[in-house]
Amino acid sequence: MTAVRSVAAAAVELGNTFSGEILEPGNAGYEEARKVHNGLVDKRPALIAQCADAPDVADVIRLAQRLGLEVAVRGGGHNVAGRATIEGGVMIDLAPMKQIRIEPKNRRVRAQGGVTWGELNRETQRHGLAVTGGVVSSTGIAGLTLGGGLGWLMGKHGLALDNLVSIELITAEGEVIRTSKDEKPDLFWAVRGGGGNFGVATGFEYQLHPVGPKVTSGLIAHPFERARDVLRFYRESTASLPDEHVLFGTLAHAPDGSGVKLAAMVTCHCGSLAAAEKATLPLKQFGSPVLDTVGPTSYCELNGMLDAGYPKGAFNYWKSTFLRQLSDDAIDTMIACFARCPTPMGQLLLEHVHGAATRVGVEETAFPHRARGYNFLVLSQWMDPATTDRSIAWARETYHEMEPFAAAGRYVNYLGDDEPGDPVAAAYGSNYGRLRELKTKYDPKNFFRMNQNIRPLV
Repeated sequence: MTAVRSVAAAAVELGNTFSGEILEPGNAGYEEARKVHNGLVDKRPALIAQCADAPDVADVIRLAQRLGLEVAVRGGGHNVAGRATIEGGVMIDLAPMKQIRIEPKNRRVRAQGGVTWGELNRETQRHGLAVTGGVVSSTGIAGLTLGGGLGWLMGKHGLALDNLVSIELITAEGEVIRTSKDEKPDLFWAVRGGGGNFGVATGFEYQLHPVGPKVTSGLIAHPFERARDVLRFYRESTASLPDEHVLFGTLAHAPDGSGVKLAAMVTCHCGSLAAAEKATLPLKQFGSPVLDTVGPTSYCELNGMLDAGYPKGAFNYWKSTFLRQLSDDAIDTMIACFARCPTPMGQLLLEHVHGAATRVGVEETAFPHRARGYNFLVLSQWMDPATTDRSIAWARETYHEMEPFAAAGRYVNYLGDDEPGDPVAAAYGSNYGRLRELKTKYDPKNFFRMNQNIRPLV
């Protein structure tokens, strides 16, 4: 009871200067605020601090330090693994921080840490500009960027983190700092891939690029019986894509909820409509698709194209790894595993990385995965709690059967909470040692540990 009273008293004290809103269990709005996107995550923070600005975040950090409470940081989006919330600690909630400022002449945008990609894209597209963002518009800019940022523009413009100009960061001491290539460049290197290990990122500045007003995008689906031919064709197609063209492959279910299994390709071409028509024609002419939505769309429509497939509150369990190659055996294993998928919302996804994202040196940013190839994702998602055990078991079994084809690297944004071994080391590869040194320098007590944690050396 003493700890509870101290938290309550501190909340009152904090409320005297706090610009946002403080929520405790029992307060109106607490139950909704504690929920995250993944319905499988059910935690009850002792305090939820819905911050309005960077000074609010700094005040909460100092409060948590004084009380010896753990903190979790919630941005604007998903965090499937559930690290955006915490049991009995303090949730620093950036979701109310939605300010976006665009400098069209300089092609720059500054956005606060609670912004989603849908919100950012809507504002930047008013000026015909964009930056690589998530493939689902409800994804938050903060988590995606800090861990990498695979997206529809990565072939032409690199990952989300490759377009960072600066970050506003609140340190473990509650200090508000700015980091860029010219200001604390070692810290800037670390946050570009190092996730939330070095502070709370309250502001992002990105370089923008001319995109649109129309891009070419959509989905082409075939019957599951053709999955082997489709995935082999997908492999051949990704061998020679221009930078402007990004192509993902998937084994998924029909979007109508019928449970019908499909083999599909999802694509975006951000070049001219004429170039896009030529590049996507082979995709459209292959086989006899049962669904073809590929055509000119707005960039915002593209980013919302898959949103309905990822509803808030659905149960999610993901497993992911980079592949050494997409061999025939790997394709056959994927097909056999997907045939056993117990949930009509489950899918297997291949994210192909090429172009500008692969022309950055391994040691130029903390994110080390710069080889051309595929990231493989087992995405198990369901609505009925009665199917939880089966849905999780299928994801684990599928991942295990695909392990013979796995590369050493892992994408940190997809790591779960029950990974064996040292997946964080695998996620950072040769950069892990330097990251641990910088963690020791900037957060030696590991205050920021509710994340894909990089342990300090001391």
